[in-house]
Amino acid sequence: FYAESGGQVGDTGVLSFEGEEMPVRDTKKENDLIIHFIDQLPVNISAHVSARVDADRRKKITVHHSATHLMHAALRQVLGTHVAQKGSLNNEEQLRFDFSHFSKVNDDELSAVEKIVNEKIRQNIPVVIKEMKKDDAVAMGAMALFGEKYGDTVRVVIMDPAYSVELCGGTHVGHTGELGLFKIKSEGA
Repeated sequence: FYAESGGQVGDTGVLSFEGEEMPVRDTKKENDLIIHFIDQLPVNISAHVSARVDADRRKKITVHHSATHLMHAALRQVLGTHVAQKGSLNNEEQLRFDFSHFSKVNDDELSAVEKIVNEKIRQNIPVVIKEMKKDDAVAMGAMALFGEKYGDTVRVVIMDPAYSVELCGGTHVGHTGELGLFKIKSEGA
């Protein structure tokens, strides 16, 4: 189960304790432990457990998370490299992307961002995920967000090395074409 992190919500699904099924309503991380939230404990807490993630929900979240990477790169291309992600929410229904900029984004700029992201989707770019030394990732241009502390080895998500390279621990599509269509529903401050 993916634990809530970096704007991506935690997985839901089912834990089965030798046939006794417990719905998992959320997954979070605390002190490097992954915690599955269920409403009650099973009768036999030491029973053999099998875990099943809600795959349909996970896929929708994954699509939105990958779209944030494409959108971030497009915003920097259209508005300038001063644009930086300040937060996000990626769930099964939508994505919200918070970023820094000195003025309201106008309709032409929003249209340009949509156009760039949809071009990247149509190109069906392979999404490459690599683990590498942090210094090597930074040397290849990987963006490290939020001033987080990273270990010596980092996870890098690449959606076209000349377009989007970010440090990220979340779930992602295999190819950008899986996103289908990107549409900005609203913009606000």
